Amino acid sequence: MPTKILYSTSATSSGGGRNGHTQTDDGTLSFDLTVPKEMGGADGTGANPEKLFAAGYAACFMGAMRFYAGQKKVTVPDDAKVHVTVGIGPRDDSGFGLDIQIKVDLPGLDPEVAQDLIDGGHHVCPYSNAITKGLTITPELA
Repeated sequence: MPTKILYSTSATSSGGGRNGHTQTDDGTLSFDLTVPKEMGGADGTGANPEKLFAAGYAACFMGAMRFYAGQKKVTVPDDAKVHVTVGIGPRDDSGFGLDIQIKVDLPGLDPEVAQDLIDGGHHVCPYSNAITKGLTITPELA
């Protein structure tokens, strides 16, 4: 859990959830959402929570890896890429769970150095920490 909040943002979902609308309170992001075909949706080509999570996680992981690399005095190649795949499916105990795969391309780096950057990025990434160590969630009636 963070010891000090440096930044926070908010978003609101309306309509049908996965077949609704979501947007940040400052209006910088605004999406109509659609259910993927694989989950019973009609079209599934629009945005959905898994796409948003994958995009956010990929960007966050890249930033965390670059932060860690800076501490180690290692330069991350300009053409580095982080590819995050988010899968969703039923859990044995009811409800749904996520399966996340992260593939990192660090061209030109020694494999041991690259793996250290990946491991270090995973250690400092807020998304990785939320998933592996938990986070503080306060659901309440508005």
